[in-house]
Amino acid sequence: MTLAVLTGASRGIGRATALALAGRSVNLALLGRHSAALDDTRRLVETAGSEARVVECDLGVADAVEGAAERVLAELGTPDVLINNAGTIARAAIEATSTRDWDAQLAVNLRAPFLLTRGFLPAMRARGSGRLVFVASISATLGSPGAAAYAASKWGLVGLMKSLAAEISDSGLMAVAILPGSVATDMLQGSGFEARMTAEDVAGTLIHYALEANRAHNGGVIEMFGT
Repeated sequence: MTLAVLTGASRGIGRATALALAGRSVNLALLGRHSAALDDTRRLVETAGSEARVVECDLGVADAVEGAAERVLAELGTPDVLINNAGTIARAAIEATSTRDWDAQLAVNLRAPFLLTRGFLPAMRARGSGRLVFVASISATLGSPGAAAYAASKWGLVGLMKSLAAEISDSGLMAVAILPGSVATDMLQGSGFEARMTAEDVAGTLIHYALEANRAHNGGVIEMFGT
C-alpha cells in the first residue's frame, strides 16, 4: 500500500488531509509531538481502514526531525508521499518579534521540511518515484502586518520547493507547493481575515497533487484564494 508521511496532523488541514488519505487507503506516518489530538487523528485514520503510526518528534528540534526520518525509513520503508504541512505563527510587529519567536517559526515552517526532504530524498530517488508536497501559504506571495517571520518562512518554503523541483527533474519524483489563503482553522485567529475555505477544501487539493496529478506539475505553485 501507499505510504504517506504527514506533519501537523493533530488538527486543521493536517487532520483533514490524514482522513482524506485514509479514505484513499493510504497508510500514514504522522510526525509530531505526542498529544491527545494526534492520537485522536491516528484512531480516526485506523477507523477509516488505513494503518497509522505516530512517530514522535519535535519539529522545532533538528536532531529530532532527522531521527524521525530515520525511524520511518527503518521501520516503515520509503514513503511514496511526503506532505510538509505543519506550521506555526507568533503574531507580532517586527520590532516586537523576539529572536526566539523568529527562530521557532523558521525552524518548524522551513527547516523541518528541509530536513525531512533531505532525509527521504535518497531513498525516493533510488526507487524512482515519489511526491513531495509543501503546504506554504498565500503569505508566500505578499506581506502581512504582524506576520513577518511567518511570511518569510513561507516565501522560503516556496524557494526550497522550486530548487528541489529543479534538482529532481527527470527523476520520476515531483515537488509542488500549495498556497492556501484564509482557512477556517485556529491559525486564522488574530489575523483579521475572514475564512474563505475549509480545511477539507485544502485537503482535497493536497490529495490531488499527492496522488493523482501527473509529474508535469513538478515545480508547480498552486494558489488557493477561496470563494
